[in-house]
Amino acid sequence: MLAEMKSRLDAFPRFRLLDGPTPIQRLARLEQVLGTATGGARLWVKRDDVMGVGGGGNKLRKLEFLIGEATAQGCDTFITTGGLQSNHARQSAAAAARAGLSCELMLSDVVPRHDPAYRTNGNLLLDDLFGATVHRLPGDVDALAAAHSRAGEIARDGRKAYVVGSGGSSPLGCLGYAVCAAEILDEEQAAGRRFAAIVVPNGSSGTHAGLAAGLCAAGDDPRRVLSFTVLAPLDKAIAETRRLATAALPLIAPERTLADDAIHIDASQRGEAYGIPTGAMVDAVRTLARSEGLLLDPVYSGKAFAGLLAGMHDGRWEGRDVLFVMTGGTPGLFAYRDAIASAD
Repeated sequence: MLAEMKSRLDAFPRFRLLDGPTPIQRLARLEQVLGTATGGARLWVKRDDVMGVGGGGNKLRKLEFLIGEATAQGCDTFITTGGLQSNHARQSAAAAARAGLSCELMLSDVVPRHDPAYRTNGNLLLDDLFGATVHRLPGDVDALAAAHSRAGEIARDGRKAYVVGSGGSSPLGCLGYAVCAAEILDEEQAAGRRFAAIVVPNGSSGTHAGLAAGLCAAGDDPRRVLSFTVLAPLDKAIAETRRLATAALPLIAPERTLADDAIHIDASQRGEAYGIPTGAMVDAVRTLARSEGLLLDPVYSGKAFAGLLAGMHDGRWEGRDVLFVMTGGTPGLFAYRDAIASAD
């Protein structure tokens, strides 16, 4: 079933942004630092933060399929949406530059942070550097509708735009993480190891949905994926993740269905709201940085890793192997300087 899924994935137009499977590494130094706080679990990380284009990050997997379709359709412009510090927007700008497409970003002011670092640095600085046209929208404006309206203007000028919503989390975009699921299964087979859990952050839901669809398509158990919602309340996160996984699955395994209990999400690390720092997130970011020299971001992976550390401490995975998918977002650290930096 895995080989058949890979064959179906290869049939889609794809603009290559990855050099190959991202590495899986054991966090041995972190295990040593944590000691008994690991709960007896063995911790591994899949380095989706090390992809070369645009500073790396998980959205590049989705963009391989989205820009692949855009170029196959003859589009000359790529339009997407997100918050002001959207990692997806930054990676879209970089990927579009690599593909020779114009890029326009509809960025909504949805996080109540007004410090100069948040409003000018981090991903926003890189959006400009990669040549994207940035449209800043109030938080109550429908960004996707604005994107489609802009696409209409572009069409009237005789050009053609491709539009995708926040996080690139369309059913097609989710296939990027079905590819990741195949990589994980290949690594498990080669190493003779099986991860008890595959842990990811959940924002626009596409990463979890793609992993779930990929595992299901390959005949494996999608319940191994555990995500920590950082955006939507739990019920909405489950519903959206299930919707996307259910829509992506027929693209690669039309003969299979997703079980009713296939989607597991934890809301314990969301905090006050999307993009609002938590103490647990700051501790997690510092812990990994000071033990392994690796950087989590403050919005997504930092909160998810905080959830992973809490689960380990509670003995959730005693004696078993756990994989954390490190989704990137390092530029966001510079936008959250006031929350992350140690006191002077």
